[in-house]
Amino acid sequence: FLGGHKVLALAGVAGFGVALYLLMTSTASSFVPAEDMGTIFVNVSLPPASSLERTTAINTEVDSLIRKLPAVRGTLRISGQNFLAGSGSSYGMVIVRLKPWDERDQSNTQIIDQITKLTANIRGAEIRSISQPTISGFGQTSGFTFQLQDQGGHSTEQFYKVAQDFLAALNQRPEIQFATTSFNPGFPQYRLTVNVAKVKEAGLTEANILNAMQVYYGGLYATNFNEFGKQYRVMVQADTSYRASPAGLSKIFVRTATNEMAPISEFVELTRIYGPESLSRFNLFTAISVNGSPKEGVSSGQALVAIQEVARQKLPAGYGFEFSGISREEQNSGRQSLYIFALSLVFVYLLLSAQYESYLLPFAVLLSIPIGLCGTYLFAKIMGVDNNIYLQISIIMLIGLLAKNAILIVEFAAQRRLHGLGVAEAALEGAKARLRPILMTSLAFVFGLLPLLFAHGAGANGNRSIGAGAIGGMLFGTFVGVFFVPVLYMVFEGLQERISGPPKTQEQIEKEEAEGGPQGPQNDEQKKKEENKQSRPEPAEELVNH
Repeated sequence: FLGGHKVLALAGVAGFGVALYLLMTSTASSFVPAEDMGTIFVNVSLPPASSLERTTAINTEVDSLIRKLPAVRGTLRISGQNFLAGSGSSYGMVIVRLKPWDERDQSNTQIIDQITKLTANIRGAEIRSISQPTISGFGQTSGFTFQLQDQGGHSTEQFYKVAQDFLAALNQRPEIQFATTSFNPGFPQYRLTVNVAKVKEAGLTEANILNAMQVYYGGLYATNFNEFGKQYRVMVQADTSYRASPAGLSKIFVRTATNEMAPISEFVELTRIYGPESLSRFNLFTAISVNGSPKEGVSSGQALVAIQEVARQKLPAGYGFEFSGISREEQNSGRQSLYIFALSLVFVYLLLSAQYESYLLPFAVLLSIPIGLCGTYLFAKIMGVDNNIYLQISIIMLIGLLAKNAILIVEFAAQRRLHGLGVAEAALEGAKARLRPILMTSLAFVFGLLPLLFAHGAGANGNRSIGAGAIGGMLFGTFVGVFFVPVLYMVFEGLQERISGPPKTQEQIEKEEAEGGPQGPQNDEQKKKEENKQSRPEPAEELVNH
């Protein structure tokens, strides 16, 4: 039917191309799927300046609640630090190790929801549960990470207010489960002010005062000494009692220009303030790190788009943001995948051009590939798979496999054409002869990938992505694309013959070889040389002799 309606077939191929574009743009994207790694991190953050004893008490309460869950194998409780904020007396965390995948019927996301509900009634602490990141070294969470930047030199209080307003707007988006930061400018601190006039009057410099405070309060490495066959370091620092309160400044002395000892308290002034524990920079700008997670069923790519939209709406002039960690890799890898696909198609085209000795006939193979790729994205949507790196790997694999199926038909049709069959007859013969091998190899490939489609446990989401993409593309390309390849061969073989003429049949080639011998062109040259010799006049000496 399609062979007699080429325009309809070409319109169908164009329709599949449009459908492929729509499916690609509408499929949710992500870098790597979030995997159930069997570990959950529960971060506990108390108000600034909370004592370690209070942190330990709340940490213990959280740990006891988590141990009651049937899917939990064991826990490790740590006070004084967590993954999001670092070290501090007001921070703690509980590392939860889950039972093996075959011993529990709940995923890590379901267990995180249970932990959130159990710890919701604990007051005086902010408790966040996050899963272990899929790829180590790209951030500490499996969600998204970005850095808010102060690009205008504003105060810490202004920067924090802008960050809070931004996070409040971001948490209202339906794509975001939570977005939070450990940055807090409410920690009690002292501001040290050096009285420069008094310092110069005493014949000292600011460096003398600050160096003395560094030695007594911060400690200083002085020298080494050997004892008992080992080398030991000598650290100079004031005793704990002299560093416990601001009054200790009056007990620390420096030598003035008149060789007298003066307390440091005469040269400095302490003021109580509030500020952050530490300030970090990202690409030269003061930055606040933000961690978060998209809601279940929402891809990380959709979450990144939501962040960009909120940033354009809520961030005032002088502030910006940049993605970091695995989110930065996801942003940078978006364009690279397009280049890889284009390079794969160009590579296949060049190989086919060399094989068929034609620049048109390879399009009969290449234009059949989008038909199968439509099945890849359609099956991914049905199975709830994102357009991640595993799906893209299956697409690159499918480009070769779908091209192989089309090559089987085109190659056989080209051979039939050399034996004198018409273009339409050759295409039909090629489709008939190669249908069974194509079905056998394709179905064997599909059945071999079924375990990936129904995988569970460690790496299950990645396996499902490969299985869904490869199975859908192969089924669609086999049962639908096989009807379009012969028509595409008819179209491009006809164009090729219009340009360079019909190819010589096998009988014509054999006849020419038989008439001219196995080396026809060389024999023709030899005959011409002999004829030239016979037509030349004989030399004069030979004529005289005669």
